[in-house]
Amino acid sequence: MIGDPDRDLVDRAAGGDRDAFEALLRRHYDRIHRVAWRVTGLRSDAQDIAQDVCCTLVEKIGSFKGEARFTTWLVGIVVNACRDHRRRGLTLARMRERMAVLAGLATPPDGRDHYRRSWLASELARLDPLLRDTVVLVVGEDLTHAEAARALGVAESTVSWRMHEVRRQLNPRTTEVEDDL
Repeated sequence: MIGDPDRDLVDRAAGGDRDAFEALLRRHYDRIHRVAWRVTGLRSDAQDIAQDVCCTLVEKIGSFKGEARFTTWLVGIVVNACRDHRRRGLTLARMRERMAVLAGLATPPDGRDHYRRSWLASELARLDPLLRDTVVLVVGEDLTHAEAARALGVAESTVSWRMHEVRRQLNPRTTEVEDDL
């Protein structure tokens, strides 16, 4: 596009010029952060999204065709990143709710829900990444054990064992009782 002040930097960055890419980021980082903050309403989310966009930009810079100004194209990437961030947040919230059921925490709201959510989030963070990945697919994405197994490249019995292990780790009191039997 004629008149795009970023076109030369974009072309050089797409060709692998790190200095040009850095110049683009310096020129537009505040805009990236500002748009993300306005869309999400949260500074912490905006910071995460801005970092994600910077990383994504490394991969996408070569796909800029110049049909619009670079800033217009970049704002579209930021808005899409905000939507993805929101979707991930909703998926995580659904997963936490389902995990609460798995861990035997699902009871009518009684003021302790915040504590339970915090506990569950910390417990999920402590899980081995393989267990956490399995939980995300089975509980968060509502896949069957067979579907999760295909996605993870493991046997269905492995997914079943992992889910058993997650339940055991999240509800150690139940396991202690079972061990005594």
